[in-house]
This record gives sequence, C-alpha cells and structure tokens, in this order.
Amino acid sequence: MKEKGAPIYTRYDYTAWGEPIRTNGFAPDGRWFGAVPETIVAVDGGRAEALIPEIRHVIENYKFRSYGDYSAWPGPNSNTFVQAALNSVPELRAVLPPTAIGKDFPYDGRWIGITPSETGVFATVAGYGGLTIGWVEGFELNFLGAVLGFDLRRPALKLPGLGRFGVAAGL
Repeated sequence: MKEKGAPIYTRYDYTAWGEPIRTNGFAPDGRWFGAVPETIVAVDGGRAEALIPEIRHVIENYKFRSYGDYSAWPGPNSNTFVQAALNSVPELRAVLPPTAIGKDFPYDGRWIGITPSETGVFATVAGYGGLTIGWVEGFELNFLGAVLGFDLRRPALKLPGLGRFGVAAGL
C-alpha cells in the first residue's frame, strides 16, 4: 500500500519466522522465493485513500498474529493473510490465483457462506477441501489446497499447481 504523500510503498508479510506480521521486511516489489510479483488488484487516488484504512484495520487485528499461529498448509499462511486483507474490501472483487495455497483457509471461522466478492457461495472443510461458485471467483473445487476450476466471466481453466490458462485475469 502507498498512503497519500508517502515516499514509498508499505509491504506487509505474514511469515513463519521472526515477527509473524512483518512490515517492510522486503522490497515492495521484491520476489518471493524466486516468484515474480503479480498484481492482483490496483486502486489509486481517492478510492485508494478511502480503502487503505479498512485494509490496515484487518492487518492490525489479524486473528493469527501470534508466534506459532502460522501453518504452511492448509493455513493460516501468507496467502490466507493476503486473502483476509482483500476480503476486508469486498468492492475490490479481488481473487487470488488458484496457485495461492491457503487462500481458502477459513480465517474467520466461516465454513460456508457468501463469497468475498458477494457474487456467489462457498463451502470449506477447514481449508482441506471445498467448493466455491461465484461470478467473480468462477467455479473452484479445492482439494488439499489444490484448485481445479474454470472462470466464465474471463474464460479460463484453473489447474492445480499451474494456475489460470485463458483470458488474462486483468485488474
């Protein structure tokens, strides 16, 4: 995030080592274990100014912020953390890629409900398995963290470990 007038971006990471929620521990656009950063959603101007406090509130009050809370699989992990921040602002309608293992972990305790984009429904079994059907999310079958599905809105297949193949997700 970059607040109005700030000279640099602020990066938040949720890790299994050191301080669980780390601020500016890495370059804002730095690689993560060799992976090139991918933009999930971009907002600027007055809209961003209004949304940043909502996202910051989720980060500051994240339920799994204590030492030992992090679990690489099925979660809560770094992808669960990012999904929680994105979900705090449903109007973003942001969806993590199918390769983001841990995005479906029920960080808020809900095992069934309306999707974060408010365009569909989901059901999960503690992040080990689940089903999501929504206009923004598409159809996703999650089994042991691997996602198989398709997207009708922006036609694409979602394949376990490989990601999306089809029309670019876009912003």
